[in-house]
Amino acid sequence: MAFAPQIKIPATYMRGGTSKGTFFNLEDLPEKCKVAGKARDAMLLRVIGSPDPYGKQTDGMGGATSSTSKTVILAKSTKADHDVDYLFGQVSIDKPFVDWSGNCGNLTAAVGSFAISNGMVDADRIPENGIATVRVWQANIEKTITAQVPITNGEVQETGDFELDGVTFPAAEVQVEFMNPVDASEAMFPTGNLVDDLEVPGIGTFKATMINAGIPTIFLNAEDINFNGTSYNGTELQTDINSDEKALEMFETIRAYGAIKMGLIESIEEAATRQHTPKVAFVGKPQSYTSSSGKEIKADDIDLNVRALSMGLLHHAMMGTAAVAIGTAATIPDTLVNLAAGGGDRDSVTFGHPSGTLKVGAEALQNDGEWTVNKVVMSRSARVLMEGAVRIPGDVLDNIPVDDMENT
Repeated sequence: MAFAPQIKIPATYMRGGTSKGTFFNLEDLPEKCKVAGKARDAMLLRVIGSPDPYGKQTDGMGGATSSTSKTVILAKSTKADHDVDYLFGQVSIDKPFVDWSGNCGNLTAAVGSFAISNGMVDADRIPENGIATVRVWQANIEKTITAQVPITNGEVQETGDFELDGVTFPAAEVQVEFMNPVDASEAMFPTGNLVDDLEVPGIGTFKATMINAGIPTIFLNAEDINFNGTSYNGTELQTDINSDEKALEMFETIRAYGAIKMGLIESIEEAATRQHTPKVAFVGKPQSYTSSSGKEIKADDIDLNVRALSMGLLHHAMMGTAAVAIGTAATIPDTLVNLAAGGGDRDSVTFGHPSGTLKVGAEALQNDGEWTVNKVVMSRSARVLMEGAVRIPGDVLDNIPVDDMENT
């Protein structure tokens, strides 16, 4: 019996913020995969090692967590005043599914570095020494992001002394600015309210701030969550929640009903096909706790605590896009995030997460009763971990004819 040989696809494995992903130049993809559709999804699933009923992604590049089951496709931008087009695919671990509904804020920090190193940024925009501003068009959400990438001797500087909680080793700081993260055609608060009563059949009714900034996010008060004898306070770590299947089912149900109320889906069943968005998070007033690395986080060093779930599990740190939502909501008086941080006017917030702390700044303003945000700023870091090529069995693509592809 004859078997198809493996094919090689140029790729770079990178860390961006507290995530890792496999990065591709659009031009390097197999012809069938240069357009959105079944072939591209099949390729990315096989690269990452999904679907894996064992939940380990042993036969692929994925790391069996939402933070490491990620793919990025980049191309020199066709958008005026932008350098690179950035498309993000969140790969499900146990299902044959790639979610294209949102952005990855953490990996955004690596986009500028990849773009410069792969000739996607014009040479006259890169200083010999200093900071290169890379203008990124985020294709999933159709938004502009700028990345301030340090340059030394004409090349990307990746090493440095910037420390990011959730990342073991220091690296060079990359400041990321999410410009106008709310679509002008959409309301920042889809329900029209800063706080809603979210009814979740079989579980309860929760006060919720549902916001569309960076990524659609549902915020709850930690103290309102009391399920199966467990009370929450916002200082939980991954082991407290991810080992509790009933708790995870509860949060997924909350997420699904929140998605309906936000107008993102029409039925509960649709939530399974939209795993990446919205996110669900819970906030608590500042309390001291010990982070997952053993670092002591003092209540006086933070404004509030935030815990967020991604792809059905509590995140080990904080998603970059969720941090955009946190920063935005914190600057708007009377949201649950703002109230947990002490209320009032502010232009930045420092919050505690399972791995430590993160500071994020935002410029929000109100016009004619409607809230908008000009930009959200945070610092991350990025580093190339490996570059070369990934391999997948050739028959992964042979089984999908060109005319069966779907543009999505």
